[in-house]
Amino acid sequence: MKIGVSTYSLFGAIRAGELTVPEAIAYIAEIGGEHAEIVPVGFSLTDNPELIEAIRSQAAASGIELSNYAIGANFCGLSDDAFEAEIDRVKKEVDIAHRLGVKLMRHDAASSGDLSIRNFLGELPRVAEACRRIAEYAAGFGITTSVENHGYFTQASDRVQALIHAVDRPNFKTTLDVGNFMCADEQPSVAVRKNIGYASMVHIKDFYWRPKTRGNPGEGWFKTAHGHYLRGAIAGNGDIDLPDVLWIIRESGYDGYLSLEFEGMEDCKLGSRIGLANLKKMWSETEEASK
Repeated sequence: MKIGVSTYSLFGAIRAGELTVPEAIAYIAEIGGEHAEIVPVGFSLTDNPELIEAIRSQAAASGIELSNYAIGANFCGLSDDAFEAEIDRVKKEVDIAHRLGVKLMRHDAASSGDLSIRNFLGELPRVAEACRRIAEYAAGFGITTSVENHGYFTQASDRVQALIHAVDRPNFKTTLDVGNFMCADEQPSVAVRKNIGYASMVHIKDFYWRPKTRGNPGEGWFKTAHGHYLRGAIAGNGDIDLPDVLWIIRESGYDGYLSLEFEGMEDCKLGSRIGLANLKKMWSETEEASK
């Protein structure tokens, strides 16, 4: 098991020019991360291919691994030409994952304003076809692709499982985000237990939760699928029972990467540092309890 941080956690500093991407990787190592997950938010590897080697070099210099490459994609509601173009685009991102040297890659799969199960089941065959073709392409590089539980449309645990089974390829799994299930109003411990057996990658995230009956808490909060409110928190400070979630992950036998994602309102470097320390402490406590 290796515990690290997603560059997405440091998006604010990268966007503001306070950190370059290599500097973000060095910072992750400095605060105790064992791996860095590359999420091109605030930067682009397709437009800046020279950055790929800079990332690899910095990771090697900092003594940490590169774990996963995570990108956006959408195969839902497209014309035939746009559908094929999106598949081709994501295949080029697989090439980037290969150049980074990672064996894991997450790509989004579907987004729609109509969140109904009827619409989801109607879109499922075509979305699965796209994911299957990309997984088959990635298999040539020894890369496992995955879908994350986010974006509302493919966020609930059962919908993620439905897509995995429809794709039906051994190298297509899920990047399991323990916090994102709350966006679909699922209790994290229950949803994690349901889906951890399908995970190729695990994101550790925390949220504050407030019921819609109390009204909008204000700036920084967003709505869940059913109108409750969430706000990003430093891992260990929010309302998710992370010790229980981590115990479920340990019990499952999962032995891959744990990647911290910080989405709080605090300074991103501070939130990442404290969150990583909390995560490592909580994981160590599950290890002690299991002896």
